[in-house]
Amino acid sequence: MAAICIMLLWSAFMPSVFAADADEGTKLDAVLVVDVSNSMNDSDRNKIGNEAMKMFTDMSSLQGDKIGVVAYTDQIVREKALLKMNSEQDKEELKSFIDQLTRGPYTDISVGLKEGLKVLQSGKEPGHSPLIVLMADGNNDFNPSSGRTSEQADKDLAAAVKTAKDNGIPIYTIGLNADGSLNKDALAKIASETNGKSFVTSTADTLPQILSEIFASHMKLKVIPMKNIVANGEFQEVVVTIPNANVLEANISVMSGKPVELQLIDPAGKQKAIPSEGVTLSKSKTYSLLKLAKPASGDWKLKVKGVSQDKIDINLIFNYDLQLVMAPLTAKTYKVGDTVKVQSYFEDNGQKQTGADLYKNMKATLLITDMDTLKTEQAQMSVAGAGFEGSFEIKDKHRYQIVVKAEDSSFFRETKPVEISAGGGAASTAQPPAAPEEPKEEGKPFPWLTVVLGSVGLLALIAAAILLMAYMRKKNKGFVGQVMIEIHDEDTGEKSNPQFKKLNAFKGSFRLHQLLQLAPELAETDKIVLLPGPHDSLVIQNKSGCLIEKAGRALDAAKGKELKKNDRIKISLQNVQKSIYMEYID
Repeated sequence: MAAICIMLLWSAFMPSVFAADADEGTKLDAVLVVDVSNSMNDSDRNKIGNEAMKMFTDMSSLQGDKIGVVAYTDQIVREKALLKMNSEQDKEELKSFIDQLTRGPYTDISVGLKEGLKVLQSGKEPGHSPLIVLMADGNNDFNPSSGRTSEQADKDLAAAVKTAKDNGIPIYTIGLNADGSLNKDALAKIASETNGKSFVTSTADTLPQILSEIFASHMKLKVIPMKNIVANGEFQEVVVTIPNANVLEANISVMSGKPVELQLIDPAGKQKAIPSEGVTLSKSKTYSLLKLAKPASGDWKLKVKGVSQDKIDINLIFNYDLQLVMAPLTAKTYKVGDTVKVQSYFEDNGQKQTGADLYKNMKATLLITDMDTLKTEQAQMSVAGAGFEGSFEIKDKHRYQIVVKAEDSSFFRETKPVEISAGGGAASTAQPPAAPEEPKEEGKPFPWLTVVLGSVGLLALIAAAILLMAYMRKKNKGFVGQVMIEIHDEDTGEKSNPQFKKLNAFKGSFRLHQLLQLAPELAETDKIVLLPGPHDSLVIQNKSGCLIEKAGRALDAAKGKELKKNDRIKISLQNVQKSIYMEYID
């Protein structure tokens, strides 16, 4: 089966780098969290999770979106901090990282989600819209020797979900169900409690629809169904209508495990080479994604030649860089019987949009919630030139919350809520009586001794403040870069997969044991301390009995030793037959 999904990113007039509100940002901060335990050999034998992550990366904006990756079993196997996608090369490097993920024993969903939240919160950018996409089968499988229980994991998972909910981070779940062992309810619960959505798949064919719905739900868009076609072995035309010259990007994804040929004709009837300026093509083993940057308005023709009898599903998504704003009301307090008039309009980058074409096909609704009874009523608004108008009557001496929602077939927006009161009068403006003036005293000598002693005391306070500020700066100095950690078993020769730990979440100092997730068998690393050094270096202090080596030579780090970028050290533990290799990298 082949599937085509078309996603258009449309900015009315000029796109802005940041939206006015984080919830309406057109740039994403996304962390992709994937289960790479051995159970995935059955639940996701074709690595659909990897394909989903790569397609998500390709569908992201050409510039500005930030994407990170967390791969977990019952511990973090690999991770990639939030990276800004500013070029096709950035995307290729991230997809290469995804292709290198390997699988290992045991599973604990809470470990992956906790780390995903940490990566997201440490690298989030103001104005970007945050989300997590979790790909798993929903089941846990604990290492018997760890002593980990279901109750502990459930408690940690509940805490992670609460953190996501409290911070407005939706979690979208994609259940991987190749062998029918999916714990659908567990994943659905995570999504519903964080205002995300839950999906299930066992084949790559459904990924375009799933990812389109994730983008649509998160960016307040709508998926527009289009006609379906069945491949006949010849080129068949699919018309992609670009409504105006303000479209930023059009993404056309073609899903097929079999060869597919594509041709592209612009609205002027000229064939566009693939790839060429403004046209890029990304490929994976199950899909091809064609991206058009700032395409000309009009009807484009995509010619698709697929294997006979393949069904091709088509969806269309627009993305608007618009915010819906409510005009200031004439008052904050009203009385029963008053009519409240409400006006609303779209803004782009703080500029009111006055084009009549933007409003004429839209439906606007006034949502009035009685905050005392929590009942909500609706009132239809009318299009009035460059905006919407509506009104409602105050019925009771209550508080009310007002929201305007505007929508058409491709997207919707809501204003920030505004509260008014019909239950009380204006605040008192009476001023407190002035304090009586102290009688003036005359003839007293100037208090030199008091002034001198006061000056000395002031200087002492200033000196103490300077010392305190210096101490606090040192204590709160941040880290840069990341470390790569591998754990070697000296008895068996086995080594763990490399783990990459971003350091910018720490301030002042931290213990190596923290980076090792406080594993009990590695407890002696609790006395190895890491501090920020000069010129973006890292200082390691060894207060333990462990032996630290660099380039085969023992390193006396009792008072601290500086590690520069790309320095690699070996830490030999004393209580267990294991060694930790750590490399400081960008």
